[in-house]
Amino acid sequence: MREQIKVQGPYNFKQALKRLTVDPLALTNVEEQTLRIPLLIDEKQAVVDVTQTGSFEEPVFEIVTDSKVDQDKLFKRLNEIFHWDIPLETIYQYFQDTELDQLFSQFRGTPFVCDFQLYGCLMKTIIHQQLNMSFAFVLSNRFKQNFGTEIDGVWFYPSPDKVSRLDPEDLIALQFSRRKAEYVIDTSRLITDGLLDLDSLKSLDDEEVISRLIAIRGIGRWTAENFLMFGLGRLDLFPVADIGIQNGMKKYYKLDKKPSKEVMIDKSEAWKPYRTYASLYLWESLESD
Repeated sequence: MREQIKVQGPYNFKQALKRLTVDPLALTNVEEQTLRIPLLIDEKQAVVDVTQTGSFEEPVFEIVTDSKVDQDKLFKRLNEIFHWDIPLETIYQYFQDTELDQLFSQFRGTPFVCDFQLYGCLMKTIIHQQLNMSFAFVLSNRFKQNFGTEIDGVWFYPSPDKVSRLDPEDLIALQFSRRKAEYVIDTSRLITDGLLDLDSLKSLDDEEVISRLIAIRGIGRWTAENFLMFGLGRLDLFPVADIGIQNGMKKYYKLDKKPSKEVMIDKSEAWKPYRTYASLYLWESLESD
């Protein structure tokens, strides 16, 4: 299959790809603006190449795959991941009347790109808890490479059923802590046993999703909020416990120390209903140095 999709500009795919390069297993080519991604469509594995062939103001994406999957469902999933239906100019204009106007001018048109697999997103957020970014990706990539599947150069996360049958020692051997190994396995077992349906969370509001997830051992609010952002693509999340966002605000506002959670909450009130994009651009400001 080879199709083209026109998207409302601006859309800075190159900047989005730069962010994805922090994952050493991501197949990205920033200069050629191409990305190969692993998708699950009706539980069937599909490898898809996405290339930006248009321009920043008039983006056009070429979609290529040899996988035999439902085309409508494939495009729907791509739209969920890349936020092609979100008018980024509207978000840019909205923030021109806020304190983050300079930040949004700097990163105008940069999209929020979601994780490619819902279960993989939840596993990644659990694995990345309380770790620096580089080692967090080392662990999540070891997890994929040891228990997942590689097709055409991209990695699919293992199934929840496979992970549910692991022993904690299998993950400890990869440098997981015992508790984190238990969290990953126990959460996977809940999914396998039908006690946690990730797809059903799509129909719930943010606080309902957070309530469901934090009831699970090993999942706190930071993990739940990141799953809402990177898994479900929600637009109005601002994880005040995130160190990257704290440092982004410290840098942007030229503070002597990281802002308090109370200050972060107070300032972010003006950024509703697009606080996810405020989060993204604050992260981007740290990585652009």
